[in-house]
Amino acid sequence: MALSLPRPQRVDVRIAVTSLLGGLVLWALGLHAQPDRALGADWALIPLVVLAGLELLRSSMPRTALVLATCALVLDQFTKGNLASILMYTDIVYAAVLYGTPAAARRIPVTTGVITVAVTFGFLAWWREPEAVLIGILVGIVLYAPATTGVLVRNHREAAAAAKLRAEQTALLAEMDRVQAVTAERARMARELHDMVANHLSAIAIHSTAALSLDNPAASKDALAVIRENSVQGLAEMRRLIGILRDASGDLEPAAAPTLDGLAALVEGARTNGLDVTLDDARAPQGPKLPAPVELAAYRIVQESLTNALKHASPGRVTVRLSQEPRALRVRVTSPYDDPSGPRAPGSGAGLVGMRERTELLGGTFESGPESNPDGKVWIVFVTLPVDPADEGAKE
Repeated sequence: MALSLPRPQRVDVRIAVTSLLGGLVLWALGLHAQPDRALGADWALIPLVVLAGLELLRSSMPRTALVLATCALVLDQFTKGNLASILMYTDIVYAAVLYGTPAAARRIPVTTGVITVAVTFGFLAWWREPEAVLIGILVGIVLYAPATTGVLVRNHREAAAAAKLRAEQTALLAEMDRVQAVTAERARMARELHDMVANHLSAIAIHSTAALSLDNPAASKDALAVIRENSVQGLAEMRRLIGILRDASGDLEPAAAPTLDGLAALVEGARTNGLDVTLDDARAPQGPKLPAPVELAAYRIVQESLTNALKHASPGRVTVRLSQEPRALRVRVTSPYDDPSGPRAPGSGAGLVGMRERTELLGGTFESGPESNPDGKVWIVFVTLPVDPADEGAKE
């Protein structure tokens, strides 16, 4: 099978061609790097051409290029030599450190340094003349200098690549944070929109169904009155929500966040919509002030529970009970769970999801589901909200 060599890079081709042409010019002019050797000047063309060919492999096969280039340089010492051959060898040493493996990048500078020192002391011991140091300097220029230069350039490139990677990771994390923030804001807006409008729309759907199904002018008129009231209130809620989204621009003032002080009005509105509901607020009148997020979550949970009861509950008493402990606020809403006999509004399940999300955002616990008691089957929503933000959740 034929050996497949990698395609050389353009910069390697330019270096090889330029070096070969320069060496041929020096050879033609009779400018040799060394005095007479055993082999004539024409023999210097062999290592020159070999080293020029190995320059084509300096980036793709640096280890192979270095081994073969060393052999070619040894051969060049038996000829009159060529300055271009020496320069090409230094470039191949440099490329072996720059493009080679990390292990090679560590070994080559050490090896060339040891060779430089050994050659220097060897010639000093042989010649016993100070001029022998010049041989060591030349060897260092040919071997050790390009190797250390390759280490410096490689370290600089790795540092630049690491900095670029950190910048890309930072940008990716920033984008992930932005997407997460947008997603969280969209979820919050969806909860607010659902909780603010769903109650009114559910009442409209139920009473419009009743008005269409009953052949009673008085009952239809009462149903239409409830529909109109909920339509007006729902429109007002929508205008306030739009005002919040527009950051209170123009004449749309953002509404203040509802608090538990408005539960009585909320329950009264549910009674107007036809729900038999009672409020049992067992909190101490002079108790500690609850955090605003806790009051908002509790209010919205009660609001959504009453909406669900209006849509799905059987005829009977709906009970809302609040109790406050030193470190937690408990909300419990019960409604009849037998098959409802009156008109119903369709549900999507988003209400329960929203209540659970509100609770989990505050580190509380959320429970919902059917339960049997002496009065029959009821649906219970039971929420525990920590009063202290440092609490992860209040346990019974």
